[in-house]
Amino acid sequence: MYFLECFLICNTFVSYQILAMAFSSALCIFSLLALVQAQSESQQPKIQLRLAGDKRKHYEGRLEVFYNNEWGTICDDDFSIEAAHVACRELGYLGAVAWSPSAKFGQGEGRIWLDNVHCTGGEKSLAECPSNGFGVSDCRHSEDVGVICNQKRIPGHRFINTMNNNVETLEERVEEIRIRPISSHLKRIPVTEGYVEIKDRGKWRQICDEQWTPLNSRVTCGMYGFPGEKKYNNKVYKSLSMRKKKNYWGFSVNCTGNEAHLSSCRLGKALEPKRNGTCGRGLPVVVSCVPGRAFASSSSTGFRKAYRPEQPLVRLRGGANIGEGRVEVLKNGVWGTVCDDNWNLRAATIVCRELGFGSAKEALTGAKLGQGMGPVHMNEVECSGFEKSLTDCYFNNDALGCSHEEDAAVRCNIPAMGFQKRIRLSGGRNPYEGRVEVLTEKNGSLVWGTVCSENWGMIEAMVVCRQLGLGFASNAFQETWYWAGDASADNVVMSGVRCSGTEMSLPQCLHHGKHINCPRGGGRFAAGVSCSDTAPDLVLNAQLVEQTTYLEDRPMYALQCALEENCLSSTAKKNDHSSYRRLLRFSSQIHNVGQSDFRPKMGHHAWTWHECHRHYHSIEVFTHYDLLSLNGTKEAEGHKASFCLEDTQCDEGIQKRYLCANFGEQGITVGCWDTYRHDIDCQWIDITDVKPGDYIFQVVINPNYDVAESDYTNNFMKCKCRYDGYRIWTYHCHTGELRIIEGLPAGTF
Repeated sequence: MYFLECFLICNTFVSYQILAMAFSSALCIFSLLALVQAQSESQQPKIQLRLAGDKRKHYEGRLEVFYNNEWGTICDDDFSIEAAHVACRELGYLGAVAWSPSAKFGQGEGRIWLDNVHCTGGEKSLAECPSNGFGVSDCRHSEDVGVICNQKRIPGHRFINTMNNNVETLEERVEEIRIRPISSHLKRIPVTEGYVEIKDRGKWRQICDEQWTPLNSRVTCGMYGFPGEKKYNNKVYKSLSMRKKKNYWGFSVNCTGNEAHLSSCRLGKALEPKRNGTCGRGLPVVVSCVPGRAFASSSSTGFRKAYRPEQPLVRLRGGANIGEGRVEVLKNGVWGTVCDDNWNLRAATIVCRELGFGSAKEALTGAKLGQGMGPVHMNEVECSGFEKSLTDCYFNNDALGCSHEEDAAVRCNIPAMGFQKRIRLSGGRNPYEGRVEVLTEKNGSLVWGTVCSENWGMIEAMVVCRQLGLGFASNAFQETWYWAGDASADNVVMSGVRCSGTEMSLPQCLHHGKHINCPRGGGRFAAGVSCSDTAPDLVLNAQLVEQTTYLEDRPMYALQCALEENCLSSTAKKNDHSSYRRLLRFSSQIHNVGQSDFRPKMGHHAWTWHECHRHYHSIEVFTHYDLLSLNGTKEAEGHKASFCLEDTQCDEGIQKRYLCANFGEQGITVGCWDTYRHDIDCQWIDITDVKPGDYIFQVVINPNYDVAESDYTNNFMKCKCRYDGYRIWTYHCHTGELRIIEGLPAGTF
């Protein structure tokens, strides 16, 4: 027993000695590793990153590295989303959304600094990720990698200059930028003039104007929704700056004037701090911006006058919100689209400024805001950034290979008008629906109230959804008893609302003003809406109409069902069965080029059964057919009910979804079309009583705006028409607007 105890004690002592030695060794190894790590961090290459190339957003582009006093690119071999996350965070963004191989944002120049980059995602800098080493690459610039970062910036992110050389070429990265107006301008909407301030480490700081240029002002105004800048009264700001303590940011900014955002500009030299808080002989930067016509205040009408574009050569169509849409240009009197080949932020910004908005937020490709119709007028557009119109840019007239699936679009920066603060939806199941409540002034105070639903329709609902920034209207409601709104807002404060559809806010529409007239009252009968991000867009194939028109003399005994459905002129009721009616027949092919399916407003339960034709009508009046005199007077008319709204054919790769057979679901899928053949009942205009002469043949789809669409301006088609009493000719058929500019040379813009 004694020997056993001695053995255990001795053994334990030896074990402790071994453990102590092991711990000492581990401590030594840990210290050595820490020393090696510290040395490796101190020896880590110093780099800076930037996004360059043919980018469409300021938070995407070709990834470039500044190393050894030279900018270079990164090869896409073994690049990953983890590496993109590291790069985007190093640039000041929250992370990456995606990365792009094969020089998607254009081929760079100079050295390819990095190849076979392997990141885990936790590195603070791309320089920490294992790679072949700087300058060791077997790639070409056709393999340059690009990244798309999360557009949100890291709160409090601050640029840190790690370079010993001049930082003129480095990017300026900031948390937030604002234009702060002086006290006398606080109530002006929009804010067009004030101090430019940058948020740095949670504090707002001014910028010294010693190296500030008009190009910097141009970029600042553009990002706040203004197309240009102007001079301001310097004496006022000089006087104010002498009274107040200043807090300057540590860098100057160097913009080219083409940047979409001040954060895309390069840094100038770092400023030397002064003891008295000044910047030498300079003052805090002030900008004064010129608003576009739509946003300019007026002493007589304020913002009540609706905006009607006057620009004759460029327009936006199909956009859900103000300042966005498919780009269309007018050439030889015909509106056409722009192909997205080489489409970028620079060209998009020209469009935005031309239309009275600021710089472009996004240059959209792939018909993301819907497909247009007609010709593709421009391809491979290249702009310098200072053109007055998109039509001044270089472009390729040959659009061979471009289809409407490649239609270019834009989203522009617009001024903050505060429209959303004066309207709300109340009681809905989600933020996209509810009773419409507006903020108005009453007895010297602001109160919320409802809108009278009398004559409330889809056009008015569209304006509400646009004002709220919720996209398109999907429904307009004249009863809202099922939505329990704010009881204190039951009183009607706006009545007689009639909108044209171009307004930016509901108060811009015609209405009764202070003299409210709403017999049904508010509450359960208040106006309501539901909004949607997308909407259908119906367009008639004008060429098919022109190719299929002809005359038919048809006996009355074969037209009894058509007579019952009011598809003949009123004089037909007096005719006997042996008489004939002269019908102008044609085929119609209606395409859905929008972003969501076109569906009837009413469900199956509300469809109307017509016994004579033995079918249901899902929309009682789906199209109007009119023959007009040259001065616009109706000479003959017809209409077509939607008895069979279905996918007759679709573009390649799109499946048919709607079929009328067996009381099936009705509608038109995006990318499909519904064809009404010339030989079916009511597909005509009764011209029996029309005298020979020249006329205008007009077709209008969805004439009562029963179903929401992204663009109602392309819902009508017009043709010139000549009738000699025996034959008829239709020619020059076109969809939507046709504007001929006098004095414009043929073949030019």
